[in-house]
Amino acid sequence: MALRLLCALLLLGSVLASDVLDLTDDTFDSIVPQHGILLIEFFAPWCGHCKKLAPEYESAATRLKGTVSLAKVDCTANSNVCNKYGVSGYPTLKVFRDGEESGAYDGPRTADGIVSTMKKQAGPASVALRSVEEFEKFIADKDASVVGFFRELYSAAHSEFLKAAGSLRENYRFAHTDENSLVNKYDLNGEGVVLFRPQRLANKFEDISVSYPEEKIASSKLKKFIQDNIFGICPHMTEDNRELIQGKDMLVAYYDVDYEKNAKGSNYWRNRVMMVAKKFLDAGKQLKFAVASRKAFSHEVSELGLDASTGELPVVGIKTAKGEKYVMQEEFSRDGKALERFLQDYFDGKLKKYLKSEPIPENNDGPVKVVVAENFDDIVNAESKDVLIEFYAPWCGHCKTLEPKYKELAEKLASDPHIVIAKMDATANDVPSYYDVKGFPTIYFSPAGSKQSPKRYEGGREISDFISYLKKEATNPPIITEDEKPKKKKQEL
Repeated sequence: MALRLLCALLLLGSVLASDVLDLTDDTFDSIVPQHGILLIEFFAPWCGHCKKLAPEYESAATRLKGTVSLAKVDCTANSNVCNKYGVSGYPTLKVFRDGEESGAYDGPRTADGIVSTMKKQAGPASVALRSVEEFEKFIADKDASVVGFFRELYSAAHSEFLKAAGSLRENYRFAHTDENSLVNKYDLNGEGVVLFRPQRLANKFEDISVSYPEEKIASSKLKKFIQDNIFGICPHMTEDNRELIQGKDMLVAYYDVDYEKNAKGSNYWRNRVMMVAKKFLDAGKQLKFAVASRKAFSHEVSELGLDASTGELPVVGIKTAKGEKYVMQEEFSRDGKALERFLQDYFDGKLKKYLKSEPIPENNDGPVKVVVAENFDDIVNAESKDVLIEFYAPWCGHCKTLEPKYKELAEKLASDPHIVIAKMDATANDVPSYYDVKGFPTIYFSPAGSKQSPKRYEGGREISDFISYLKKEATNPPIITEDEKPKKKKQEL
């Protein structure tokens, strides 16, 4: 019996054991300097994105054990540390080297992505390749590779290459070699750089490798060359590289992309996207292109109002840097004509923007006005009104705590014709691009006559804090209705 109990306890311990270090205000300064390189997640238990990251983070910590350490800080219980490092949204990930903050972690938030990124952080910025076999193995990876070829290592050119590699090491894979046969094959001048795209993405529309065109290697020019060319015409967007690919106006075709189980089918539709993309790019049209798994990016597909369920034909959407969205309504055709028509209409300005929105409330007479994407302009962008708007998430604990105070604030200002207190579910509605909403609740003040320049509210969350802020910022002095205190009845003698 005792033996069974011991086994059960050992099993429970193994289940509960975590390879993620748990840091607090009291232990942070003593533990962090013990690690040469440390990735720290600053989180809140109620945060939905943190909950999604947790199993990936735990898996990465286990896989990196002995190489790189991962840690976490609960900011709801350890405010001193989180305030010290300027944490304003969750989760926030930062890299520390020898006890000092090295910078924000901007890599993927999957276990594979964290492992890959942190291994690059821990190892050399550029790997030395000693043979043809090592070189061939390096460029056979599923990710793109940047290789420097040098007759002489530790030259000025090699130094510039290493400088670029050190700057971009989190995002891309670098290696260098002075193997004579390789230098002869890939370089004519004794020093050069070649970018190798993944072999699985080889196609007839672009070269599988691209050589750095300048005679002299300069780190700044090399960095730009890499960033401009590494993904090619139409990359395979994944959770791990999405942050590097996104950011500009971009068209994405979503379908059953799976290069491990169905490389041929994945490239079949990708080639059709590339065929059309090349026509417009050759004509000087500015737009990025990508293909992505409809399953892996189901949330993004739903954000475009498209069918996120499995289907053979790609579904297509365009998202601009300003946050505008356009959706291809016509069914994708094998000859690419439907995609070509969609793109032509986009460049001709004929497409209607897609807006994700809850229905406009039939009754919006409450003290706090309910804003959805379709009535945002009518309520928040009304030029004659000052608007205080809260962007919230239904699952957010801090939002629920704020709700009664926010309602009481609205009741106190109900008779003011110039000030509107409003709220918007930012998970169910598109938020205009000039509002930076990354955590919840996020509160903005939209002043009358200046609707494109809202001010982020950074004050306290008590009613008195809001009123003090409005007295200072409002266009007209706020009209505040004070609660009437009931008169005490005289006691009869």
